[in-house]
Amino acid sequence: MNHLLRSLGQAATDEGFMLTGVAPAVSSSGFSRLVDWIECGYAGSMDYFANRLSAYEHPRSVLDGVRSLVVLMYPYDASSRSVPVSGHGRIARYVGDGRDYHDVIHPKLRRLGKLIASEHPGATVRGIVDTAPLMEREVAVTAGIGWQGKNTLLLNRHHGSYFLLACLLTSVELPTSEPHASSHCGTCTACLDACPTQAFPRPGVLDATRCVSYLTIEHDGPIAEDLRHGMGDWLFGCDVCQDVCPWNRKISRRSMTLDRITQSLAAHPTSGDSIHELAIASLFELDDAEFRARFRKTPFWRSRRRGMLRNAAIVLGNQRSKSGIPPLQQGLHDDEPLVRGASAWALGQIGGELATESLRSRGEMETDGDVASEIIAAISVAESQQTS
Repeated sequence: MNHLLRSLGQAATDEGFMLTGVAPAVSSSGFSRLVDWIECGYAGSMDYFANRLSAYEHPRSVLDGVRSLVVLMYPYDASSRSVPVSGHGRIARYVGDGRDYHDVIHPKLRRLGKLIASEHPGATVRGIVDTAPLMEREVAVTAGIGWQGKNTLLLNRHHGSYFLLACLLTSVELPTSEPHASSHCGTCTACLDACPTQAFPRPGVLDATRCVSYLTIEHDGPIAEDLRHGMGDWLFGCDVCQDVCPWNRKISRRSMTLDRITQSLAAHPTSGDSIHELAIASLFELDDAEFRARFRKTPFWRSRRRGMLRNAAIVLGNQRSKSGIPPLQQGLHDDEPLVRGASAWALGQIGGELATESLRSRGEMETDGDVASEIIAAISVAESQQTS
């Protein structure tokens, strides 16, 4: 078994994973906390948690006969990004070069799974990347990878938190790693204090309904008005609670992570402009078919066109630049009420005669009650700016 672990570890390194550990397949010790979290309403519209709740109790729900779980860390670019200029938004670092990370990691897991099967004919193996009912972070702690920080993310003393977790479940019983028994957050509350929407009711608990990542990616309806300003420039996802974490500030750690990223990108070249340099206005030019063609294989597809345009409108509203008016005028006449409502709010934030006139003109023909209310409120905000 030690030979298999060495071979697996080397193969994992060759595939670009930073660290591996092995956890036994046992019942989840944090299952009751998951139940409490759902009952508090913190899961928001992520019904898949409640719909398959019992499956989170034991890894056997993911793979029948599982005896061991190999946990792997896959890095993403942790380099600093400049504050976006007007007309551009922030995109979470995990988006990387724009490819869907599931499409990148799953083939690597399949190759590692074949290695296990080659040495243990008849063994069953399944690789997962956050798509199955598994308590990945809890398993990672048991596998000795790190500890769960106050922002609920997994932290490692040498690699911070800028990585994705993947797991190989197998029926082969492998020697287990020493669990990570301590937390190294100490009295630090930087992540909790910096959250722009106060999404942490207490350390180690995330109210997803207030989290910018949830709002811009998972949430499919209008974003509550009291949370819109907190979104700031974030077009997709959010890194604030990671950016302020002291464990993510080590130069040596960042350098090593970038070396891994460079090797990975060299092996998988991409073409086209960086998704991080996307001009927000260009999103309003795309219909559903064009959006699908451009973003089907990227993380943006998770939010679909309507969600991305909603996010784009709110970012433009927060930036309050007159250059944002033309795309928002397009959004104000979009087929999707979600996009029209967000565009109306944003025009109200920018204000001025052109924005106000656009809102009044649309208000005369708007048939959706919720959008009509957004327009009325936006006109009021715009007019108050003119008189102040």
